[in-house]
This record gives sequence, C-alpha cells and structure tokens, in this order.
Amino acid sequence: MAAMDWLFASGHAADLILGVLVIEAAWLRLARGWGWGAVLALLGPAALIVLGLRAALVGADWWWVALPLAASLPVHLIDLRSRFAERADR
Repeated sequence: MAAMDWLFASGHAADLILGVLVIEAAWLRLARGWGWGAVLALLGPAALIVLGLRAALVGADWWWVALPLAASLPVHLIDLRSRFAERADR
C-alpha cells in the first residue's frame, strides 16, 4: 500500500489536520491573546467536520459521520452570532 493510500485509509490524514488545528489554536491563544471561548468558536466547527471526515475515512457507522457534522452547525452559528454582536457594538 502506498504511503498516501495508508494515510487516508487509516484516517491519519484527518489526524494531521486536527494537529494543525491544535497548533493554530495555541497560536491564537498565546500569540494573539484570544480567549479559549473565541478559539473554540472559531476552530470548533472545523475540528468537528474533520472528525466526521476521519470517521468516514475509517469506515465508521454512518452516525459517527453524521453526529460531528451536525454538531458543527450550531457551533458555527454561535460563532457567527458573537461576531455579528461585536460588529453591532462598534
């Protein structure tokens, strides 16, 4: 099996993306001074979508794919609401 085949068949491609998201979260928190709530609101939907991708790559049951994908929408909407509220306060 080629390296790229293994990377995707094992789900580790999604793990790499999650690792990048963790690095981005640390950078936003430490270098930019964002609060954890803002970091989670921004990156949470992406992490949930990637978790759904990982479940699909490894052949998990459909609900392991659907649950994180469905959960990403409310988290995204919460982030949007807070961003629009910040903009309205200016």
